[in-house]
Amino acid sequence: MAAGEFGDLGGYYFRFLPQKTFQSLSSQEITSRLRQWSMLGRIKAQAFSFDQTFQAYRKDDFVMAFFKDPNVIPNLKLLSDSSGQWITLGTEVKKIEAINVPCTQLSMSFFHRLYDEDIVRDNGHIVKCLDSFCDPFLISDELRRVLLVEDSEKYEVFGQPDREEFLFCLFKHLCLGGALCQYEDVINPYLETTKLIYKDLVSVRKNPQTKKIQITSFVFKVSAYDSAGMCYPSTKNHEQTFSYFTVDPIKRHLHVLYHCYGVGDMS
Repeated sequence: MAAGEFGDLGGYYFRFLPQKTFQSLSSQEITSRLRQWSMLGRIKAQAFSFDQTFQAYRKDDFVMAFFKDPNVIPNLKLLSDSSGQWITLGTEVKKIEAINVPCTQLSMSFFHRLYDEDIVRDNGHIVKCLDSFCDPFLISDELRRVLLVEDSEKYEVFGQPDREEFLFCLFKHLCLGGALCQYEDVINPYLETTKLIYKDLVSVRKNPQTKKIQITSFVFKVSAYDSAGMCYPSTKNHEQTFSYFTVDPIKRHLHVLYHCYGVGDMS
């Protein structure tokens, strides 16, 4: 095989899709929730298309090609650590990490156990508990306890495979919020926002044989490194700073969900 032919195998080309809007992040109701959770102005979704068959086992090549693509470099947004402004990646990516995030959940009934285990009351109110810290988060209710405190008695309500699911990750990120997060007293805003963002990012189709709905998207949690260290999603590591890539191999679309922990827009 000639070197040229082999080199072409990695040739994913990307296009930015600025016209693609994400209702789940832009509606008035969600905007006011994100403001309350100190995430507004620090969370963003962007869409790109690509030109070749996506192969999950080659995800690292795919993500590396993305960061090197001339249509991505001027369009992919991240927050500057120094200025707090949205910028583009002004550095050469040398290495990437793309962690597989399981995405199999088709129903919000996944969270019914919160009611069964008295973490949330039947009327939707989140059960309060004595204040404690799980650095940097204040824990003042059973919901954040079950999300964060590994040796709490109800932590096992969600097993390890459950906690790795994209649906759980989204929910947890929204519950924990940004630096000046005002927490909800009731569960519904968290569940509803999780569901809307999930539906916006994840593609489903009806299996022609079984007629069952199935998820077609692949999800990766992505970080990138330049010669100085991590440069994306931020130069600082934080549980609430993330970038998820959801790949629709049928439409050949890639959605990027990005958040950088900090103080969100107040106004």
